[in-house]
Amino acid sequence: MAKRTTLRDSVLPALEHTYELRQDDLGADARMSAKGMTFETESWDVSGVGHLCIMRMKAFFGLMRMETAIIAPTCVDAPLFNLDWVKAFGTETQIAEVYDTQLQPWPAECLEALESVRAQYEDVPDAPAGDPRWYDDVLYPCSFHKKAKGMTERMSQASVDFLAGYVASLASALACDKAQKVAKVQAFAERLFDEGGPAVDQVTKLFGNRTAKRLILRHMYGVRVPE
Repeated sequence: MAKRTTLRDSVLPALEHTYELRQDDLGADARMSAKGMTFETESWDVSGVGHLCIMRMKAFFGLMRMETAIIAPTCVDAPLFNLDWVKAFGTETQIAEVYDTQLQPWPAECLEALESVRAQYEDVPDAPAGDPRWYDDVLYPCSFHKKAKGMTERMSQASVDFLAGYVASLASALACDKAQKVAKVQAFAERLFDEGGPAVDQVTKLFGNRTAKRLILRHMYGVRVPE
């Protein structure tokens, strides 16, 4: 049977090797269920980098599963990082994305490193293009969206390699004004919540606007939101 590397088992060791991680206490938000769907959420402060969130979802008695990992840098001038893995009725989707949330342009060599990763996995089919989204304008072209059956190990390795390239770029990222960088991440997260996306829309429908805002802004992106 093809083996898949979980995002949690990839992301935590990749960061713990260099950075100190302090896990947040999410209370009742750590595990929430509604209408047959269960969400488990963990988040950490990554010393010298920013915020990390890992979320897992399962539904339809395990026939549909999802993992999401988000790194939101606020201490260094690096882009927002997102990995998604979804398995639904035998078909797997792997998404690896970096978003332009810097104060200054991202160095060309960092982009080229992730472009190289993308090129290594051209044999894995791209997912069909969806409807245009507002965040397409800040999505770096080295990002990829794959969808296939029977390519579990290949798709897992693609996300591991993309993660490694991104984490390597953090080591050379410049320190920045934290307040300005936090504002950039907050602007992205708030716009995502306001204008929506597939995951945002689903969470809001299941748990209501107030809980969804806390889950998405605070836990996923590390943005402070009023109680």
